[in-house]
This record gives sequence, C-alpha cells and structure tokens, in this order.
Amino acid sequence: MEPHLVSSSNLLLAEVNGTKKNDAYTTNTTATKYNDNKPKIVWFNAFVFLVLHSIALYGLWLILTLQVSWKTTLWSYLYLSFASVGVTGGAHRLWSHRSYKAKLPLRIFLMLGQTASLQNDIHEWVRDHRVHHKFTDTNADPHNSSRGFFFCHVGWLMMKKHEDVKIKGKTIDMSDVAADPVVQWQRKYYIPMVILLTFVIPTFIPWYFWGEAAIKSFYVCICRFVLQLNGTWAVNSAAHLWGYKPYDQTINPVENKYVSVIGYGEGWHNYHHTFPWDYKAAELGNYSANWTTGLLDLMAYLGQAYDLRTVSEDLIRKRANRTGDGSWKDGQIDLKAIDKKKNDTKRSQEEYVWGWDDKDMKDEDKKHAHVFNKEN
Repeated sequence: MEPHLVSSSNLLLAEVNGTKKNDAYTTNTTATKYNDNKPKIVWFNAFVFLVLHSIALYGLWLILTLQVSWKTTLWSYLYLSFASVGVTGGAHRLWSHRSYKAKLPLRIFLMLGQTASLQNDIHEWVRDHRVHHKFTDTNADPHNSSRGFFFCHVGWLMMKKHEDVKIKGKTIDMSDVAADPVVQWQRKYYIPMVILLTFVIPTFIPWYFWGEAAIKSFYVCICRFVLQLNGTWAVNSAAHLWGYKPYDQTINPVENKYVSVIGYGEGWHNYHHTFPWDYKAAELGNYSANWTTGLLDLMAYLGQAYDLRTVSEDLIRKRANRTGDGSWKDGQIDLKAIDKKKNDTKRSQEEYVWGWDDKDMKDEDKKHAHVFNKEN
C-alpha cells in the first residue's frame, strides 16, 4: 500500500540481518539491500510527520478522556472508514490491480474517499504500488521491507526515492489509469479537494451540527487522519515482516490478521502478493477481517461493481502445496504433513506481476481465474 503525504521515499534505519524461523512463523529479512551510505533525508517531511503525530496524540487523549462528544468520535470513525475504503477498494483493488470493474458512481465515491485519505492522487498512488508489486523488497520498491520496520512503515516517506524506484517506475504501464476520466479530474483538482475533504469537512461537521469546539474538532480530525495513515502503513511494514506464508514462502509478504483488522482486509498479504488480481485480496470467505470485500460484494449486488476476479480453489491448492510454508490447510489436511518437495527457489523477476493485464501474468493464472457478476 502506498500512502504519501509529501512525495518522497526511502530511508534510514536498521536493516535486519538474517531470517528467524519458528515452524511456519517467520520474520522476513531477505531481499536486495540498500547500499547508499548517505541517506537522503527530507527534513521537511520528517518535521511534518512529527507535528502531525504530536497533534494526533493530543486528539486521541481528548477522545479517550471523553472531552469531545461521542458524536464527534463516531463521526471520525465513520469518516476514517470512508477514507480507508477509498484506498483499499479504490486505489488498491480497483485502479492498481484491476481486480474488478466499477461503474461511474462507485468510482466517484472511491475517488472521493481516496482523496480524503491524503495519500497522493490516484495516478501516483497506483504507479508506486505497481512498482512495489513488480519489484517487491528490492531497491526499486518504494518501501523495501528488507531495510527494517521503521523504513517500510513511515521512514520511506522521509527520504528521497532511490534511483531504482524512478527508473523502474517508468517501465510500468499506466495507460489504463491515465485514461480514466475520474482519475484525470481528481489529478486536476487534487490540492483544493484534499484541503476540503481531508481537513475542512471533517472539522466543520462536528462544530456546525452538534456544537463541538472547533479546535477540539480539528485535533480529532488530525487524529483520525494519522490513525488511518498508520493503518495503511502497517500493511507495508508488519504485513511484510511478521506472520505466516501459506501460499509462497519465497517472498517477504505474510498473512497477518491483526493488520487485516485495522487495514480493512489488507493484511492477508502473502495471498495478495501471490494472487494480486483477486478482488478479495484474501482467500477467506468471510467479512470479519475483510470489510473492503464486504463493501465490494454489496456494490456488486447493487450493480455498481462487476467482473470481480478471484482465484480457483484448485490453483490455490496447487500453489500452496508447491511454494507454501505448510501452514495452509485444505479442510482437515495439513499440507505441511504431505511429503512433497517444496520449491524454495526465489521467484524470477518475470513471475512478479502487479495485477490483471500485467504483461508477465501467466496464461495458467488467467485460465484458472473466476469472474463473478459479469457485465452483459
């Protein structure tokens, strides 16, 4: 996932050396290391994040000590959810991965939510996210997790981008995104829309409708914004570092249910990086830790989402048995107990795809894809 506040990337802190394994649970540290001896810190970005988090902590204190109305707290949570699904269901699953298609009203709704998240416009978000999938955990990955938790969580936003990110970014096909009039419109009016949707409206509503003190409403607004940022950042960090690898143990992304809860369904990351064209971004069939999928299924029922792509059970079974860490279960059968040789070989670059229509996507994967709610 690709949240940006002020465009830039790549940091600074610790590289974790080695890999620790305990059965199926792993801490991931393999990938290309960053060799620049002089980290190019963008001090303005670092200062902005420091100020935002300081204000957010005060806003959280106001909420926890009941110094703001319960209506303000509820409003902030609902608005956080609106902004979150704009990222997860819109910028991520729709525009980045083309895992489903959406009609104009839904695209506008998701665009407005994504704008409220203040994570850069959709075009830039998608470009960086496709680069992340195509070159995961290498120097071309904007938030390379092999450089440690702090870097892939937030530090990459305090650094100038590695040159590989810029070079490889130019190789990513963005023609589909550039052709979308909703994306074009957002890009044209992004600055005033961000000011209005990220700060003005969420601060104004509590003040105007139920008399919340304007300054308190603003503090809670910043708290909501920062909490959502960290929820998104956790997908880049925790979901690449701590968890299980049922589908592909040769990559860093993992299954992390805690991240999925706070990330609206984006924490099933080993599955997602193995099958990035699945609109569910997970194998799970329930909504308890995947609210974004619940929304998309509702939109499909209402006729707003269509051509929803997912992966056949047969392909999931074969892939888990071939490259998984043994933690995937088919019914009551633990595949770890099946005496079949696992493929521990690192993926070739051609095997990394950003989603549906990537030129390197295998014909077999397309053949085994299931498409629901097809448009007539």
